[in-house]
Amino acid sequence: MSTSIRSAESRGYENHGWLDSFHSFSFADYYDPKHMGFGSLRVINEDRVQPGAGFGTHSHSDMEIISYVLDGALEHKDSLGTGSIIRPGDVQRMSAGSGIRHSEFNHSKTEPVHFLQIWIIPERKGLKPDFEQKAFSLDAKQGKLCLIGSRNGRDGSVTIHQDVKLYNALLKAGEGVLHELALSHHAWVQVVKGEVDLNGTTLKASDGAAISDETLLKIRASKDAEILLFDLK
Repeated sequence: MSTSIRSAESRGYENHGWLDSFHSFSFADYYDPKHMGFGSLRVINEDRVQPGAGFGTHSHSDMEIISYVLDGALEHKDSLGTGSIIRPGDVQRMSAGSGIRHSEFNHSKTEPVHFLQIWIIPERKGLKPDFEQKAFSLDAKQGKLCLIGSRNGRDGSVTIHQDVKLYNALLKAGEGVLHELALSHHAWVQVVKGEVDLNGTTLKASDGAAISDETLLKIRASKDAEILLFDLK
């Protein structure tokens, strides 16, 4: 098995005053040729946006963009005419495709919003821009891997235009999950909260792990934890 740990402390970091952002992979002014993505997974940014602040209208193309809120509420508007508020438990997927403009703001005027911004390279360029948002209950994720994103949108997951399966799990201390991985696939495990043991390796909050040449992932929480698991090429 090949496992590479991307510790929380080793990530890129930028503080813009209104935005506090950690980058697992190269992004914007942060560049590290050793961390340009992992397979089709291109960006994992852990962002904290101050009350009333946010990202003004800007453009994207040829990228699957997933927003996952940990605390607070994130307001979204785009050139498709879509407007929504993303809260914990929601998963939003925006396919930038041939081109889209959007903005993201902290919905609250008093509390910060803490969220993950995830970019996945689509299987082909020039897709029709699209938007999707779904809510997943705590029960669906407690003590098990819940599919929240997939290529065909199966089991109620959001559709990702790439050969990717994205899972979310909430684990109480001592609880564990197993995930079988095809030899042709890789996995990225992102610890959202808490602490877990991944095949004998300890991962803490905001740590990530890139896994290759493995067919079985054993993940057990040593403290109450939340994880995201990407099964990808």
